[in-house]
Amino acid sequence: MDLQNKVVAITGAGQGLGRAMAVYLAQKGARIAVIDLNQEHMDETKAQVEAAGSAAATFLCNVADEQQVETTFSNIVSELGGLHGLVNNAGILRDGLMVKAKDGEISKMSLQNWQAVIDVNLTGVFLCGREAAVRMIESGEGGCIINISSISRAGNMGQSNYSAAKAAVAAMAVTWAKELARYDIRANAVAPGFIATEMTAGMKPEALAKMTAGIPAKRMGEPQEIAQAIAFLLENDYMSGRVVEVDGGLRI
Repeated sequence: MDLQNKVVAITGAGQGLGRAMAVYLAQKGARIAVIDLNQEHMDETKAQVEAAGSAAATFLCNVADEQQVETTFSNIVSELGGLHGLVNNAGILRDGLMVKAKDGEISKMSLQNWQAVIDVNLTGVFLCGREAAVRMIESGEGGCIINISSISRAGNMGQSNYSAAKAAVAAMAVTWAKELARYDIRANAVAPGFIATEMTAGMKPEALAKMTAGIPAKRMGEPQEIAQAIAFLLENDYMSGRVVEVDGGLRI
């Protein structure tokens, strides 16, 4: 896919990885549909996309709400004139052990914390992927859907909810690649390792140092390095049904 003047929707594009993707793809000529829950953050991303020489439109949307997602993707096509790519990037964390026993007391991961992560990180990916596919089929132009998975898809202590969702979105990308190929729609996933974002910036220095020491590359990844992987998957028309791990050699 030649990204010049193509419309790419990115969920969770108000900050972090999503913003880095938006700006990087804009530099390649893509027009960006910025999807998030924070209008101020989206406006900042939109300004950076425009500064990179492209166009953007913002769409306030809870990806776990079916009606909002349906409306958002209809509006993307109306406002930007089509849809050629989707990056399912929006996600949340509600970390905690499934059960924990201490001093004779047993605590459990709440169903609320389980469901919140599943709603956004899994159901939201399904809803956005489904609506993007509908618009791509209607246009007859095909396209590419990319799900953001994680190194945690292999299982990570304290992340039953997050790991389950990230494994599922990787599997969905492979499934969609098989189902949607007949419509000239490709699907892939990217599984980042530890990336330097606002989320990791809040960690204690000693925790960051310990985490970094275990990475063969001896550093955390940069958001632009994930954006580069996204661009590759969008541009390479023979890449489909694959999960690309971008983790500096680390495997959990």
